[in-house]
Amino acid sequence: CGIEIHQQIKGKKLFCNCPCEIRKGNPDYKIVRKFRASAGEMGKIDLAAIHELQKGKDFLYQCYDELTCLVETDSEPPHHVNMEALAVALQVALMLNAKIVDQIIFMRKIVIDGSNVSGFQRTALIGIDGFLEINSKKIKISSVCLEEESAQVVKRTDKLDTYNLSRLGIPLVEIATDPDIATPEEAKEVASKIGMILRSTDK
Repeated sequence: CGIEIHQQIKGKKLFCNCPCEIRKGNPDYKIVRKFRASAGEMGKIDLAAIHELQKGKDFLYQCYDELTCLVETDSEPPHHVNMEALAVALQVALMLNAKIVDQIIFMRKIVIDGSNVSGFQRTALIGIDGFLEINSKKIKISSVCLEEESAQVVKRTDKLDTYNLSRLGIPLVEIATDPDIATPEEAKEVASKIGMILRSTDK
């Protein structure tokens, strides 16, 4: 098998200056949104997006004054990328022996399940073709990405999903291995080593 690991980075959010803190409890204000599916770059509407749209749901977002801003509510364009988070992602990619890409470009992945107010998630490929050594065996690291965390589910019903918006936009390092792992024990060792590398950044 292969594994995919997401790790939050502390500090500021990926595209604004809000702090990376997840708050629970009564929100300071709420917003409600509907989504619609639109055609992508190839001129077609994604089938999964159509499926989500057919559910006809509304989405309620719990917002907190110090932790959510106009970027999270999709009322303002994203600011410049958090350079500290980018530096951490580059450091992790190098520690995983990955080749850093020539240009880091943030792509938009359509997500209309309500977990992102804008209807898409921003993700950048940082490094490819890395590897880890576990007991003299190479486990290939297919990709290291930097992306924004989704909003946190609070409650789902047939007609309304509620999300906590304080988590949205926290920087994530995403690490994916090739399917080089042969046993459950090996999977645990790979996950532990990746976890050790992530913790060593102190971020």
